Formats: sequence, C-alpha cells, structure tokens
Amino acid sequence: MHSDRDTLFENLWNNYREVTPKAEEIHRILGGTQGSEIVNDHIALRTFNLDRVNLDKLAAHFLALGYKEGGEYHFEAKKLYARHFEHEDPTAPKVFISELLVEKFSPGLQKAVHEMVEQVDENAVSGDDFLYSGTHWQVDYATYKQLLDESEYAAWMSAWGYRANHFTVSVNQLKQFRTLEEVNQLLKDEGYTLNSSGGEIKGSPEELLEQSSTMADRVEVSFRDQKATIPSCFYEFALRYPKPDGQLYSGFVAASADKIFESTDAGM
Repeated sequence: MHSDRDTLFENLWNNYREVTPKAEEIHRILGGTQGSEIVNDHIALRTFNLDRVNLDKLAAHFLALGYKEGGEYHFEAKKLYARHFEHEDPTAPKVFISELLVEKFSPGLQKAVHEMVEQVDENAVSGDDFLYSGTHWQVDYATYKQLLDESEYAAWMSAWGYRANHFTVSVNQLKQFRTLEEVNQLLKDEGYTLNSSGGEIKGSPEELLEQSSTMADRVEVSFRDQKATIPSCFYEFALRYPKPDGQLYSGFVAASADKIFESTDAGM
C-alpha cells in the first residue's frame, strides 16, 4: 500500500514539475543550498461537480490508499466546494480536492464545461493515472478566454485538466527556517514573486495554519487553434501549529485557501 502511495505521488510530482519549473528550482534551493529535507505537506486537485468527474471520483483514488475524509470547505464567491483527505500515517501528504459548482454559472460556461467533460472516457476516471492525465479535451483559445472572464478556475481546468494544481513544502520540516517569513524572504531574495492577495502570509498562529505561495509559472500551452503562454501551477509553503493536545493541526482554513486559489490568476 505504501509503495502504491509513493508511486502515485511521485507520478503526480513528475507531471507537476513539467509545467512548474519554479517548483523544481525552489526545491533545489531549499534542499540543496539550505540543506533541508523537503517534505510535501499537501497537494491540491481541481475538478467539476459533474457526475463523471466529480470530487468523489477523484477522492476514490485516495480512499483506496487508506485516506480518510477530513474537513469540508465552501467558497461562495468562487462557487467552489472542497474537502480534504488525510492518512493515519503522518508522513503521507494531505490532499485537498475542490470542485466547481457548474450550475451556478452562465449557460455559456455550463455548455463549455459539459462539452469538455463529455469527452472524458468513464473508464479513464478510475485508471491509476487519471489524477495526472491532463486534459481529455481540446478547447480553442476563445473558449479559454470566455471561461477566464467568468471563472479563473474553469479556464485553468480547460487548459490543464487533471494534475496537481500545487504541491506544498512543509515549513515545519525545514531545518534552516523557523518562520514562514524567513522562507518568504529567501524566495523574494531569489527573485520569486509571491501571491500577495490577502497578504503574503494567509492565516495566523491563532488559526493554527500559515500559508504562502508563489504566483503560478507561465507556460506555453497548445489550444486547438493556437499556442498561448498562460499560468500553470504554483508552489505553496505551509507552517502548521499544534492544537491543545499537542498534535499539529491537519486541516485547512477556508479564508486562506480562498486567497491561495488566486495564485493561478493571470492578472496578478
């Protein structure tokens, strides 16, 4: 079971770093020059709430590996619903899965999303490689822009499909750093742009979780009719604080996650 889990996360990482060159560089900076072991706190996956590909379909892959359901989260403004999953093995990365509430959008967006999802082979969804299989459709650039006007999340999905939207460095496990501010400062000194929506650090010790992230890499993608350079994935950093029982908090803070989603915004 452990090796199945390791294999899945290794495949997710290899797929993610192909379109997130910054993550590999930062991984090297923190691990190489700083001499810290890089431990992945969590990954995030995106999908649509349509039956064929909904959150439960993605979660099934992790439940089969011994994961259990954690908290649930509602994002009213972005029209998203999410849940997180964790494993009794504390070294296993947590998993945050969100889904777009498609019916809350315009008929145009609904039509575009339904057309994409209808192209996904139902058997593919249960395949071992589905979570890093990318897109199962091709949209034209105008459709991407149309989706972007209404939902950055939907546009991102149209271009990138099924892959880790981000990996997350566990700051608790970094030897050389005591605070998230120190990590952020190193990244800025190295020339990386951080997501400043809601402040560079989202959350607080009182909420038992602090998070920061880079802005997404910009990578060329082939749409049906042309190539364009758009935001891909980003790298996150999380510092967790102990609960009263001494165990590190393992959940997520909805208000912080709301701002983290904006790491893939094109305009920032």
